[in-house]
Amino acid sequence: VLPPLNRQLLRGSDGTALLSGPPSCEQHSSFQRDSRSSRCVSFSRDGTLFGWCNGLNVSVVKSSDGSVVSTLDLPKTSLLDFSPLNNVLATWQPYSKPKDSVQGEANLQLWDLWSGQLIKALYQKKVDSWCPSWSEDEKLSVRSVNNELHFYENNDFNVIANKLHMQKVSDFALSPGGQPNKVAVYVPGSKGAPSFVRLYQYPVLGGPTAALANKSFFKADRVSMQWNKKASAVLVTASTEVDKSGASYYGEQTLHFLSASGETALVQLQKTGPIYDVVWSPNSSEFCVVYGFMPAKATVYSLKCDPLFDFGTGPRNAAYYSPQGHILVLAGFGNLRGQMEVWDAKKYKQVSKPQAPDATHFSWCPDGEHVVTATCSPRLRVSNGYKIWHYTGSVLLKQDAAAGSELWEVRWQPFPEGSFPERAIKYQAAPSDLGTTEATPTQAYRPPAMRHLPATPSSKLHEEELPQNLRPGEKRISKAALKNQQKRENKKAAKQEAKPEPEPPSDSALSISQSKLSSGDPETDRKIKNVKKKLKAIEELKDQQASGKVLQKNQLEKLQKEDQLLKELEELQIC
Repeated sequence: VLPPLNRQLLRGSDGTALLSGPPSCEQHSSFQRDSRSSRCVSFSRDGTLFGWCNGLNVSVVKSSDGSVVSTLDLPKTSLLDFSPLNNVLATWQPYSKPKDSVQGEANLQLWDLWSGQLIKALYQKKVDSWCPSWSEDEKLSVRSVNNELHFYENNDFNVIANKLHMQKVSDFALSPGGQPNKVAVYVPGSKGAPSFVRLYQYPVLGGPTAALANKSFFKADRVSMQWNKKASAVLVTASTEVDKSGASYYGEQTLHFLSASGETALVQLQKTGPIYDVVWSPNSSEFCVVYGFMPAKATVYSLKCDPLFDFGTGPRNAAYYSPQGHILVLAGFGNLRGQMEVWDAKKYKQVSKPQAPDATHFSWCPDGEHVVTATCSPRLRVSNGYKIWHYTGSVLLKQDAAAGSELWEVRWQPFPEGSFPERAIKYQAAPSDLGTTEATPTQAYRPPAMRHLPATPSSKLHEEELPQNLRPGEKRISKAALKNQQKRENKKAAKQEAKPEPEPPSDSALSISQSKLSSGDPETDRKIKNVKKKLKAIEELKDQQASGKVLQKNQLEKLQKEDQLLKELEELQIC
């Protein structure tokens, strides 16, 4: 059975398009590009439908053939989403109240997707958590109303089946999957009382013993709550707007763990500083945290909050597991240079280290083989476009936005879990006409007066920490040992750099250079040595070009000087 075909949705100033791919991304034959700029786009959870609003109406079509499912006259719609089984379409527009009206129009509408009939119109002033949260079977849905949680059953939004009311429920997260349904709720602290997160199992919501787990903490202006896929545990990132110690302008963050069986813990991070990203592995048994002042650390933890593997330090602020969970990408986007580290998530072995400078978006293709990076407006209004990569670092497609247009959003078509089986990980770069963009190792700056002297281990602003396995039973390396290991590697690199340059490889083009080893004139010998050094560098560039690497403009200019250098070498050796 052939795997399903992936598709990609693009939204920009020149309209909305559906592409087929990867590796090549061509216009989907059954969907005509909408040339009007769209306010929002969304795929259904299974990817069979997608909808968008182009400022005139909301349209929903089938992804397979582009046939229209529903069209709604809702020109002001800014957000839309589908219920898990595609029975309900939710649309939201900014709340507004006319001057002569006591109350504005209901701005959250729930529609029967297939008949186009309005199920319920509700008021939702805040854009945060605007859409109701559904269970996977749609038997339960939840929304936050005036610091309460309202529960609805079987998509009947005319009857509130249950309520959860505490002091002030500020945020919630409904568990993924089917029954029994659980919900995590956050109540911010006030008047000296701590903030707390509690887990409940529906419909048991009242009484002192109703909570499955409870975790209280100070220093929290807001939280982010993430369930794992099996709905067995929640990670809570608590953040403050201001770090009162003055150590960071990011504020202050702490990471907390709650299990549905009642265990709670504060996750002990091994470096002080901000928490940039927290992600669950799709296997639900471990999670990765990117944290600490730059260069940031990245560590994988178990369900007991014990560290399993430490990736060391590096320029990174995000982590992305593949849909199958077999590959982990650590990346540094935003104010960092776009370096990506691709790791085998089971063997903890690095696969590739490509670079995507100026990327504002990253996402995995459902097949677990490809990723997309994009530069989108309004984050960056220049050099908009996207690249399709193989995880081994090869660029398979590079597409720039048309002149005068902007790219706003890129989305993969989602697929049901299990549509793409896990494949064996490859370590050799996939073939590509565009080559790879492996990050070149950076060297410390050396003043011109010292460049002719042997290199010495340079002192660095930060001590780099190397990756190490922290699983129980594995030999752990102390910080002192890691520093010594790094110093030894630096010394070894310095010795290699200080060694005299080897003679360039003998071939027909360089046979003249081998014919005369010394001219008897020190000045001529020095010139010969310099020319040979340049020819050796050209040979290395030719090898890189033959292996598929895309050379830069200055490197191509060097290649063009080979004949000139050979002629110069011949004249020097005749003298």
